[in-house]
Amino acid sequence: MNCRKFGSLDFQVSALGFGCMRFPKLDPDPASIDEAEAIRMLRRAVDGGVNYLDTAYPYHKGQSEVLVGKALKDGYREKVKLATKLPIWMVKEGEGPEKFLAEQLERLQVEAVDFYLVHALNRELWEKAQKFKVLEFLEKAQREGKIRYAGFSFHDQLDLFQEIVDAYPWTLCQIHLNHVDRHYQAGLAGLEYAARKGLAVVVMEPLRGGNLVARVPADIQEVWDRAGKKRSPVDWALRWLWNLEGVSTVLSGMSTLEQVEENLGLAAQPLIPLTAAEEAIYDEVQRRYQEKSRVNCTGCGYCQPCDQKVSIPDVLSIYNDIFMYGASGEFLRMYGRMKELKMDASLCSECGKCLEACPQQVPVTDILREAEEYYRQNQA
Repeated sequence: MNCRKFGSLDFQVSALGFGCMRFPKLDPDPASIDEAEAIRMLRRAVDGGVNYLDTAYPYHKGQSEVLVGKALKDGYREKVKLATKLPIWMVKEGEGPEKFLAEQLERLQVEAVDFYLVHALNRELWEKAQKFKVLEFLEKAQREGKIRYAGFSFHDQLDLFQEIVDAYPWTLCQIHLNHVDRHYQAGLAGLEYAARKGLAVVVMEPLRGGNLVARVPADIQEVWDRAGKKRSPVDWALRWLWNLEGVSTVLSGMSTLEQVEENLGLAAQPLIPLTAAEEAIYDEVQRRYQEKSRVNCTGCGYCQPCDQKVSIPDVLSIYNDIFMYGASGEFLRMYGRMKELKMDASLCSECGKCLEACPQQVPVTDILREAEEYYRQNQA
């Protein structure tokens, strides 16, 4: 396993981190984690050299932290650095951050977490964090030994990112970055700014919720095929990130043991700098994807549950496939099935809760309306 320095800490972090938000499930309910398989995957990753695990309060409807706690039994806790996150949007009078941290430590069955991040900061949530004196809470929790280091994950614009970086002596930050989304949210400029300030930078969404590798469009595959050495889409995506100065670790939300094995193999390969020809290939792929994309959804699930039972990430995903992959027939088939299950966009009441919850700032209600209209016009 390749390792690298973790910001200003005297800690060598594995180049590959395990993002614990996409465990295998027994049924469509996110809480129905296949416990035996997920524990097997986590422990295989740790045995293969992964030493950074990332979870959060809402992942798998609260069950991710519970599963991670079970997986870290039998000596595995001592082998890793453990990160989880404060659901700042849930903090309110009478239920301050202390309540959530206590619950998380109990779920994880630990006395302390190594890294505690304020989750999904944007302008509104940053103001809320200040209102509820979250920075003072972080200081207190560190003094009490409940968390070792503080950080934040981020979903907004670069100027706010820089403001937050400068507001507190953070140890780490977590940002959305991949070879397509180079200037999205904090982007490459944010990476450089945080690294220059001595923060460890943890990268999320390296595969854009799996969209960069699940079904590569033929014209984009043709660009990859121009390279002298053939690589898988996962290899291309991770290699681009690992070649960026300032990236500490890259989180992969692995869902199968096969994905774990593939990523472990890639993270063990010698890191060879990109050639000018390879840089040109990445640039061309980025351009083509940006021309195709309609919906900037990563499938994080923060918009769920919907009061009207609309399966928002699924609707957005299959609708985007029309533009990304030309999958109109598949959209019609899958959307029709969602109608049968009463999970489709026609049920949307446009209450706006999903707009407030979306860390990617997707105009969710507009896209849901578009998807429903597309179905009605094309189902015949």
